[in-house]
Amino acid sequence: MPPINLFKQALQQGRAQIGIWSSLPSPYVSELVAGAGYEWMLLDTEHAPVDIPQMLQQLQAAAAARPAGGIVTTPVVRPAWNDPVLIKRFLDLGAQTLLVPFVQNAREAQAAVAATRFPPRGLRGLGGAMRASNFGREADYVLHAHEQTCVLVQVETREALAEIEAIAAVEGVDGIFIGPSDLSTSMGHPGNHRHPEVESAIRDALVRIRACGKAPGILMPDRERAQDYLALGAQFVAVGLDLALLRQGLADTLAAFRPR
Repeated sequence: MPPINLFKQALQQGRAQIGIWSSLPSPYVSELVAGAGYEWMLLDTEHAPVDIPQMLQQLQAAAAARPAGGIVTTPVVRPAWNDPVLIKRFLDLGAQTLLVPFVQNAREAQAAVAATRFPPRGLRGLGGAMRASNFGREADYVLHAHEQTCVLVQVETREALAEIEAIAAVEGVDGIFIGPSDLSTSMGHPGNHRHPEVESAIRDALVRIRACGKAPGILMPDRERAQDYLALGAQFVAVGLDLALLRQGLADTLAAFRPR
């Protein structure tokens, strides 16, 4: 049997999960972040220079972390694209939760889900001795893998916002993530996710996703807005980015000794 996916279980139970966005491509950093006590951490391959072997090392490092406060951090892997080959390879490595970028409609959401399911439920290819099945020691992995696989899809354009209900209706989609940066660009406000039009669209989307019975998610390092989104019903919220926290910490420390 595959391990219980605590993150998926929490979303099904309606519990909020606080996460951290990790784009620093290092197993050492992954272990550090995984031990901080967040419920989930995003391991990025879309906008981070990470390939398949590197992701294996990051997943192994995250699994080795000693959980702070007893909270086990679930790694959420973001493939570079909604590609069945990439999805298959990350699942074979042992990833159980995926965040699939740039899903525009129900058809693309169905494709993402199908890539995570073995036939007849989908089209995932079966490897005999992969890490996900404990190198073939768990013979029933193929029968139960989908039960612990969590599929999150990103909605990040004006066009995709109009398709939320159709995307949410796709069986196997566990959550819908709003990508604020790409959404703001799509809406004609490049990089300005604070624009009132974008903010209104985000709030509306979170409410609609929750009304459909699916878990809404977002990346929002602004603490006040993150709390506001949680109050609206957002269930998986990344409240910081490791790279940005390091960058800001470096700048703040230098400023204490070299004021501008």
